[in-house]
Amino acid sequence: MSAHRSGELVELEVDGQPITAPSGRSIAAALVEHDELQLRRSPDGAPRGVYCGIGVCFECRVHVEGRGAVRACVTPVEDGMRVVRDL
Repeated sequence: MSAHRSGELVELEVDGQPITAPSGRSIAAALVEHDELQLRRSPDGAPRGVYCGIGVCFECRVHVEGRGAVRACVTPVEDGMRVVRDL
């Protein structure tokens, strides 16, 4: 993945669909900007999204190829990143 200056648009893939976001923006913020509020489901099937927004809880976790589970609210987007939500 190439380095970009903060604010430049990068392309990432979320559940197989390409989206763009400014470099340095969190995965969660990029998803919210694309009206994607659900990040995963709880064990009982309830939808989960961003809760604390500062990396304390794990409600916003998603899977990033090559990294495993990460907290979307504190993980910056990168060009070519592949994200999978646990829906």
